[in-house]
Amino acid sequence: MSADLSSVIAATAQWLLRAYPPERGPLSAALAEAQCRQAATVAAWLRYPTALDAGLLDVVGPGGSGRLDWVAGVDVVPGEDTAWRTWVDEVVASWAACLLADRELAVAAAATVTGSVHAAGLATDFRRLTDPDLRDRQAAVLLRHPDLLSPVADLHRAGLLDRLSGGTARAA
Repeated sequence: MSADLSSVIAATAQWLLRAYPPERGPLSAALAEAQCRQAATVAAWLRYPTALDAGLLDVVGPGGSGRLDWVAGVDVVPGEDTAWRTWVDEVVASWAACLLADRELAVAAAATVTGSVHAAGLATDFRRLTDPDLRDRQAAVLLRHPDLLSPVADLHRAGLLDRLSGGTARAA
């Protein structure tokens, strides 16, 4: 089931990495990417909790990164391949930013999706998101900085909190 959301997860994680770049070096880049993918996965599974929600996303599309680029001050490089940006979901990016900035929220969100339709049959491990070690935190200093993430996180934080408090089961 999670493969249905793979394009949104990958594009949203890529957007987060570009907006909040990791420390230099291949290990840092890999650790930061793992954290972004885990945050985007949890956020996407929360945002689109049912197979129907995920199917509707395929029909209508996620919306792209335009507003996020503006809010975060991301400059799109002229001539750069930007097709992947159309698969960025603003709400998923906002929720992922919330999860990266707040460990307690990440733990609650990961626990919520562990029993979801998306996790069925999968061995889920969101440890880099929920329990980052020192190297994870060093690799993703910008990605985990609450003040830097707040413009993006604040866009849809209320919807995430509502979802985690047992709010509606439909997509927000």
